Amino acid sequence: MVTPFDERGDVDFDVARDVARFLVAHGSDALVVAGSTGEGSSLDDDEKLNLFACVAEAVNTPVLAGTSFANTRHSVALTARVAACGVAGVLATTPAYARPSQAGIEAHLGAVAEATTLPVMLYDIPSRTGRKIHSTTTVALVQKHANVVALKDASGDVPMAAHTKSVLGDQLDLYSGDDAMTLPFIAVGAAGVVSVAAHWAGAEFAALVAAALAGDPVRAGAINEQLRPSIEFESSEVYPNPLPTKAMMRQLGFAVGECRLPHAGGDEVLDARAHDVLTQLRFSRD
Repeated sequence: MVTPFDERGDVDFDVARDVARFLVAHGSDALVVAGSTGEGSSLDDDEKLNLFACVAEAVNTPVLAGTSFANTRHSVALTARVAACGVAGVLATTPAYARPSQAGIEAHLGAVAEATTLPVMLYDIPSRTGRKIHSTTTVALVQKHANVVALKDASGDVPMAAHTKSVLGDQLDLYSGDDAMTLPFIAVGAAGVVSVAAHWAGAEFAALVAAALAGDPVRAGAINEQLRPSIEFESSEVYPNPLPTKAMMRQLGFAVGECRLPHAGGDEVLDARAHDVLTQLRFSRD
């Protein structure tokens, strides 16, 4: 979920409630707050805690709190506080910038898990962190920490995800962390996707996951093709996520504002592209 900012650049909690309710009403079974799309690395602790509480109060579906950073002590301290916000779980991301070994990654994520009794979803996104969570590390974390129950895998490494799922079975809920990889991940045992484009195409992603899980490849493939322009739009070198998502939410009438630095702002080209993609999606629904 994006984090809305007002004209001063402060978190707009009223709009956050509206966005959260919209997402749930349009197909999302749960929400991640202060993750990558939510600009978690640009929020301070008080903003995060208030945002967690705000969104958890606004919806009746599970809310996962993005609590981890490269700084392990900081991650542990914040994670220990989020249960009081009413969230249902924690998103624990591989530490960025430091480029630790697999032993360091395991120790970092294990410390986050030990800081809470809430369920923990590991988040593997090497394009942002510079390090992948190896399958053996995931297996060790699940086996050592009873509350590590899920993995959001944005590595694109389907064979390794398949191996991890085959080893852990029902001990781990696997989710694609990349909209474009939803179908291949479901094919190897994923339960669904933690999505970006579901901000504006939630019903289509819900239908895609349902068709894939029901073993209907023809319908799943058709929906995936319907979603292709949205998936291509959601991030690029010129307009990395979450710039396109914020542009799209503005098209939908939500005053989410621009992104905080270090993300640059959007522009007329991005807004026009968002308009075109949304128009195409709406046309495909008819």
